[in-house]
Amino acid sequence: MFAEFKAFLTKSNALALAVGVIIGAALGNVVKSLVDDIIMPPIGLILGGVDFTGLKIVLKDAVGGDPATEVAIRWGAFVQVTITFVIVAFVVYLITKTLIREPEAAPAAPPEPTDEVKLLTEIRDALRK
Repeated sequence: MFAEFKAFLTKSNALALAVGVIIGAALGNVVKSLVDDIIMPPIGLILGGVDFTGLKIVLKDAVGGDPATEVAIRWGAFVQVTITFVIVAFVVYLITKTLIREPEAAPAAPPEPTDEVKLLTEIRDALRK
């Protein structure tokens, strides 16, 4: 049974997929920290000290001071997540472009001559003799 499981892991690339998911999650956390802690503070400062995560349009105020009852469109959080996504996609693109190279294509063989060309070649060679 263990041998079957080992064969499953190696033949189906399940192990490689699991490693990819784990590394992807870790990379996602690193990039999120990069965006939240390094990139967004200067952007917020340039825009007048704006913290994007706190920007919202309140549709209904909180009842009794309970923030869970507030109804709001949190567009700042959406902007933050969108910027994070774009940066994550760009980093993944750079990593993929750096680590995964397409194999160089072999030069294409010349096309096979048509039957007419073969016949004309035979006639030419016969006339030369």
